[in-house]
Amino acid sequence: MNYLFVHQNFPGQYQHIVQHLASQPGNRVVFISHDSPAQIPGVERAVYQPFRTAKSTTHHYIQELELAVVYGQSVYEVCRRLKAEGFRPDIMIGHNGWGETLYMKDVWPDVPLLAYFEFFYHRQGADIGFDPMVPVIENDGPRVRTKNVINTLGFEAADWGQTPTGWQWSLYPDYMRARISVIHEGVDTAIVRPEPEAWLRLPSGLTLTRKDEVITYVARNLEPYRGFHVFMRALPGILKRRPKAHVLIVGGDEVSYGQMSSDGRSYRDILLAEVGQGIDRERVHFLGKVPYGTFLSVLRVSSAHVYLTYPFVLSWSFLEAMASGCLLIGSSTIPVEEVLRDRQNGLLVDFFDGAALADRIDEVFEHPDRMQTLRDRARRTVVENYDLRTVTLPRHLALIDDLIAGRNPAERAPK
Repeated sequence: MNYLFVHQNFPGQYQHIVQHLASQPGNRVVFISHDSPAQIPGVERAVYQPFRTAKSTTHHYIQELELAVVYGQSVYEVCRRLKAEGFRPDIMIGHNGWGETLYMKDVWPDVPLLAYFEFFYHRQGADIGFDPMVPVIENDGPRVRTKNVINTLGFEAADWGQTPTGWQWSLYPDYMRARISVIHEGVDTAIVRPEPEAWLRLPSGLTLTRKDEVITYVARNLEPYRGFHVFMRALPGILKRRPKAHVLIVGGDEVSYGQMSSDGRSYRDILLAEVGQGIDRERVHFLGKVPYGTFLSVLRVSSAHVYLTYPFVLSWSFLEAMASGCLLIGSSTIPVEEVLRDRQNGLLVDFFDGAALADRIDEVFEHPDRMQTLRDRARRTVVENYDLRTVTLPRHLALIDDLIAGRNPAERAPK
């Protein structure tokens, strides 16, 4: 079989499925993306470069749409080249969000297209208006409805869609949900697992193990969407209560979601200027972006793992933390509550309540005998519902096979 994938950040959400397909004899896997040093054995790379960016004179509602058309046309040209070279995919699979899938079927109209639908934007009930720190403005309603033009055009172009969680699926209109399956990318729980003897050596030379009091926080970037401001403002009180605790913070200083700060500073610098005098820097360790093995070691030595998020896309790290047997303290927001049940497989706390977060952390350390059951159940939740080998990969492969065979996979969509 010939498989064609597209995602600007190779391999994006497709790492597991691409690795599997490329390892099977007789398959040819081609991946269109921006240039990057990443490689997967057996996967052919086809690089596209957008020929320009959105113009500053374009109305701000449709700058993202203009860029999506540029990306889509750039991918279209790569597809035309591949076709001229004699390549014909049996299926095309790609992320809808940046417009890359918009014109692929104009090259191969009879080839099924499976598109990844990550988020349908809403004026109310999701990320916009959730945080008082980011007030709603009059432009937000028309802006986000216009933003969904990419979703709408991408859906019209695709034969079928995939999204990772039930809540993300629920955000789409009824007519779209009928052709979108809920299949998470999955967690390889054979690799992401507890290690009782795990240890982590910090750049300072300090070594931490499961015997230490270790509070962990992980995000791709340290920003309000992932509750970094709430966590940092709670830290002085947490450190005062837990004089032996060390805090490991993983994440970069860029912005993945939402807006940059008004003065261009990183949110880490802003929060350190605000609460830094109440933080013992000998016990709070900013690790930045770390290699995957280091990330797993952080989770494995964690005593209490804090995960806060707006009502938005659920982080991979959240499920990986559960699979690692972490004691999760998660925000009581919809994407978290889809997976985490308070006092069943973790603890929930109001997103904005820093004092309650400190109370939960105290509870973890003061009653460790009660917490092992929650840790075990957290891992079991992932193994039973999100395990790569036994759950998500088989579902993903079945969906792909249905589309290649021309079968209607409607029964795989949630009812």
